[in-house]
Amino acid sequence: MITVEEALRRVLALAKPPRPEIVPLVQAHGRALLEPAIARLTQPPFNASAMDGYAMRMADLPGPLQVIGTSAAGHPWSGQAQPGTTIRIFTGAPVPAGYDHVELQENVSRQGDIVTVESRSQGSNIRARGNDFAEGDVLRPGRRLSAADVGLLAAMNVPHVTVASFPKIAILAGGDELVAPGQDPAPGQIISSNDLAVAALAREAGGMPTILPMARDTLESLAASFRAALDFDLLVTIGGASVGDHDLIGQVAQQQGLDQAFYKVLMRPGKPLMAGKLGDTIMLGLPGNPVSAMSCGLLFMKPLILTMQGLPGQVPSRQARLGRDLPAEGPRQHYLRAQLTDGVDLPVIEPFLDQDSARLSLMSRADALLVRPPHDPPRRKGDVMKFIPLHD
Repeated sequence: MITVEEALRRVLALAKPPRPEIVPLVQAHGRALLEPAIARLTQPPFNASAMDGYAMRMADLPGPLQVIGTSAAGHPWSGQAQPGTTIRIFTGAPVPAGYDHVELQENVSRQGDIVTVESRSQGSNIRARGNDFAEGDVLRPGRRLSAADVGLLAAMNVPHVTVASFPKIAILAGGDELVAPGQDPAPGQIISSNDLAVAALAREAGGMPTILPMARDTLESLAASFRAALDFDLLVTIGGASVGDHDLIGQVAQQQGLDQAFYKVLMRPGKPLMAGKLGDTIMLGLPGNPVSAMSCGLLFMKPLILTMQGLPGQVPSRQARLGRDLPAEGPRQHYLRAQLTDGVDLPVIEPFLDQDSARLSLMSRADALLVRPPHDPPRRKGDVMKFIPLHD
């Protein structure tokens, strides 16, 4: 068995370079930017007023000043600034050359066309040309485009961007005991939930998941499912990777020519994890227990899908103070479902007493996975521990 860190390194090494795709800006939100986006103009394109008020010369303050025009957004004033004059100006409007200050309207008194400054602002209230960005400025790739990024790109007058294509993910759950949600299970059967949960994790990472028809516990059924997945970038199998008479995934994978990167990881839950390549298709074999499947999906599948889009395949971690004492840990890295509460300096994390890997209800209630390294010594309440957040 290998460590979690080594397993993740090997999984990420399976990723091929992302496929570029040009999309209009309206479709860019959430996509991984693959090539630099270059501003086609300067913003603001002129010195602009940051306030409603009056544009004037500092040398003429406090006045009185003669009002000789008006400048509004989209309707600039085209006259010439003269000593002892001012113009009415509105937020976003161009400040004419020669005026170096905008005074707030509430800080002046006006009688007819005569303005006097009664209280002067500390700043100029002028947004200088290019103080947001200049023509030729670059939004760098290697990021998932946020709503703010899309707005910035639009302001940069960039109508299209080059992004990574969505990796196509095939999700395969197998087992004679599984039936789809909504059906009435026969004796000995259970509802298939792992495929839906893993597909949701894949979608969160920017993948395009397809849930394949559930395979039966025969070599022929599984082999047909494997062949159907060869047009996908990634095949994620669930279950059937442990040692046992009915665990056939590993057998079929080998028959289909799997170039195996590893099998089994020093972790709990999730020891029977498998990865490799079937021709050009990456294969990731997740354990069948619900919590094991989700934990391995978070720790390995999501970083892999991010890497396939040219994004950092990092597992985010933070720190919290332990909410109760814990005994010494065993030889495998342990990921404990836990809840977070507010603390004085750091959040307080408390793992559930029950860590049964079949209990999805606890996974749904959990805020985090508390990370305990192999052979971690006993821990005391208040110790600083590392955790992986389960929610943004």
